[in-house]
Formats: sequence, C-alpha cells, structure tokens
Amino acid sequence: MSATDIRTLIPEAPHRAHPHAQAHPHSMMGSFARNPMLVYWEMTQACGLACRHCRAEAMSTPHPNELTAEEGSALLQQIASFDAPPHMVMTGGDPLRRADLFDRIDEARSLGIAVSVTPSATADLTSDVLVKLRDHGIDSLGLSLDGPTAEQHEAVRGVKGCFDWTIGAAKEAGRLGIPIQVNTLISQETVNGLPAVYELVKELGVMRWSLFFLIETGRGKLLQPVSNEVAEEVMNWAYDLSQISPFAVATTEAPSYRRVALNRMRESGKTAAAIGETPVYRGFGIRDGHGIVFISNQGDIYPAGFLPLSVGNVRTHSLVEAYRENPLFRALHDSTQFHGKCGVCEFGGLCGGSRARAFAATGDPLGSDPLCSYEPKAYQEHLVGAA
Repeated sequence: MSATDIRTLIPEAPHRAHPHAQAHPHSMMGSFARNPMLVYWEMTQACGLACRHCRAEAMSTPHPNELTAEEGSALLQQIASFDAPPHMVMTGGDPLRRADLFDRIDEARSLGIAVSVTPSATADLTSDVLVKLRDHGIDSLGLSLDGPTAEQHEAVRGVKGCFDWTIGAAKEAGRLGIPIQVNTLISQETVNGLPAVYELVKELGVMRWSLFFLIETGRGKLLQPVSNEVAEEVMNWAYDLSQISPFAVATTEAPSYRRVALNRMRESGKTAAAIGETPVYRGFGIRDGHGIVFISNQGDIYPAGFLPLSVGNVRTHSLVEAYRENPLFRALHDSTQFHGKCGVCEFGGLCGGSRARAFAATGDPLGSDPLCSYEPKAYQEHLVGAA
C-alpha cells in the first residue's frame, strides 16, 4: 500500500476546534485550498526579548505602519468570511504590546473565531494578565522553552530572567485552567537539551509540546540547523515519546515527521482506521500556504511567517481571494507542482516538505525541503535514467 493510498482508507476526521495546532476539520487535502486551518496574525513587531532565531526581527517599539485597531478589526471580518472560520493565533513580536489586544480577542470570539495567544515571556506576563486572557476566553496560550536551564534558554532568547518568567507563566496558566502549548527550537545549539526539556515540560501540565525545526531566515541565520540524520533521529524519538507522553507531541516546519510517524504506525500493525484517529493524521496535508496563512504586523499576506513572499496586503486585497486564487498559493495547494524530490514523492500529499525551508535554502518556495533525507522511488528512477 502506498502512502497516498491511505487517504482513501481513512475516514474524514471530524471538525475539531483544537487550539494552536494540527487539527483537521475538513477533508484531508482539497478543502485546504479554500480554507486555512490556521491564520497567524503578527499583531506587532514590538517585543521585550531579543531571540536569536526571531523571524520578525522584533524591535522594542511597534512599526509606525502596523495595522491600526480599525484595520485589525477589518482583518478579523475578512478571516470570518472563510467558509469555516479558521483558528487564529495572535502572535508577534509580543501581542501584549498591542493596546487593543483584548478588544480584538473579544471581537474574534464574537465572529466565531477561536483564538490562541503567544505572548513573550517577560515581566509583563503577570498573573493579572493571565487572568484577563482567561476571562476573555482564549483557547490556548503558547510559550517557548528552548532549554532546560536558565543559561541554555536565555542563550537563545537573549534576556536574563526570561526562563523564570516562562516557567512561572506556564505554572500560573495551568493553575488558571488555560490550555498551554510549549514550543521548543530544534537547532544544533538546543538539540542536546531536548530530553531534559521534555522532563521539565512534563511537570507543567501542558496540552502540547511542539518541536520547531529551525528555518534560517530573519535572525535564524545566526543559528545552525541540525543535520538530516539528526533530524530523522529527533523525529523518531518524538514519535516514541508521543506513544507514552501525557500530552501531544508535534512538530513545526518538519512535515516529514508525518512520513516517519506513518511508517512507524504501519510497521506496528495499526489499521488505517486506527491511524485516522491519531493526532498526527489530523495534520496530514497542512503545510506553509496550504492550511496556513500569515498576516504581518503591517498587513502583508504571506503563506507562512517563515516564508516571506508577500502576495498582497489586507488593506487593499481580499485575504480570502489571495489564499484561494493567488498563483503562489495555488501552487502551494498542489504538491505535484513542487520541484525535485518533493514533486514526485509518494508522501507529497500528506507531507509536501517545508516550503519555508525550501525557500530559505534555494530561493524557490516550490523546491525540495533540504532537511528531508528520504529519496522517493520515482526520484531514484529519474536519477538512474539521467545517468
């Protein structure tokens, strides 16, 4: 049975308003060409941290051209006009630096849009703020933890004290009943600390731990990605953890994890129906620009935050039309248009590779994901024929 055959055997996953992640309310592939699962709104570039891998190259002050409160309200109206309202992640920078944050949360909820917030762990993230976030009805809170000690975490985040602020915020959010997702960077600088980070995350009562594989864009160029071999080891380790962990284990910008997980599940004898009930299945098909869309603090429309190719601006363009009809998005919706290995891979529909990493490495958003070491059978045959 090929990887793509499994799509015909697994029933459509039910609608799930699942915070922050790889939920799957639509049919696996086609409807993502019409409706994203996740909309990220970078509310501001203002932030009190100086993270070494920051995509936004955040600053201490907001950009003078960032969306106004009225323009942010208009953006929410556009998001709500998709056939099925996507889940919105309010990010930054630090969304707490937006004076209208709570007004926009309330408005989004009134429009039927689920909301997650990813604040920076600074002294501003107080217990009172967390109570207010809970009372305004956010669906989840995203926090970053890049090392098991203050020294290791703060070496990435750039500000002394942010480790304690992160742990304190996670514990307080848990006490308040706010679902928490912890995000951890995977790079050469952080990978050795992963087992200890896992043990620490277990103590925090989180709902999900997401491993973010470095994209060398923005300040991320200052860090070093792991090798393909190490990435494969981490993905297999993450799959093993997912079988015993008290919380979901997921990946970001590593869609080839789906290939790893699918092969592991099939090797263990899982039926197609059982695979269809797993969290990883509900992420099949989601990738940069397909199930995901990103709005910058100035209103630019991108396929993803780490794929900085603007297709318009929400001030003058329809977000819905851009997502559905723009040539770049249309190409990203169809994995058969990808180049190199990703274009012929039998896992292309459910994986498709990281479009952001392909662009960062080659300048081609449809190119092959350089982190993936798998060679599809059709690609091998092509190489033999070309020899």
